[in-house]
Amino acid sequence: MVRLGVFKGEFHWHKHDREDEFFYVIEGCLFLDLEGQTIALGPRQGLMVPHGVLHRTRAETRTVALMIEPATVVPTGD
Repeated sequence: MVRLGVFKGEFHWHKHDREDEFFYVIEGCLFLDLEGQTIALGPRQGLMVPHGVLHRTRAETRTVALMIEPATVVPTGD
């Protein structure tokens, strides 16, 4: 499934027990906080968050990104 997300602010920490999640930034800057590190993604950059990894998204300004994931993923986490 492909979801289009418009981000501003921060999402809560969560994880997906069975599904990987791929983020691809179209516009803006998306911060992905993972266990022990933060990765900043700009336009045309992407990152796969493996299943079981605690993470959250943050954006200081309006950011547009695609999230590619199995249809079974619960966006708020397991």
